[in-house]
Amino acid sequence: MKNAINWFEIPVLNFERAKTFYETILGEPIQVMPHPEYKYGLLPGDMRNGVTGGIVQGAGFEPSTKGTLIYLNGGEDLSISLSKVEAAGGKVIFPKSAIGANGFMAHFIDTEGNKLALHSLK
Repeated sequence: MKNAINWFEIPVLNFERAKTFYETILGEPIQVMPHPEYKYGLLPGDMRNGVTGGIVQGAGFEPSTKGTLIYLNGGEDLSISLSKVEAAGGKVIFPKSAIGANGFMAHFIDTEGNKLALHSLK
């Protein structure tokens, strides 16, 4: 097994607001994908050699601050993405913190009410 995770979905209440938020903090476009029942957008990533996911609005997808915590790639230094969270409508709830040889992490709440995290080596 190459990765324990191969896909994730972040539930959203307002697709356009969430799309703008994630495009802002990640600095990359969200690719809108047609879906017969949901509004769906792909987060940036290498779908052949890595892990990525999407944002999804639809029945049964409810944002939450409880449950599984997804760590998004914070790039070379997560400070850049983290500095955009509050200006984009989110809230930093755990500032950038060192985690030893594993780099740095920070937690935030997105515009939809999901708790997520960022990770980087610097």
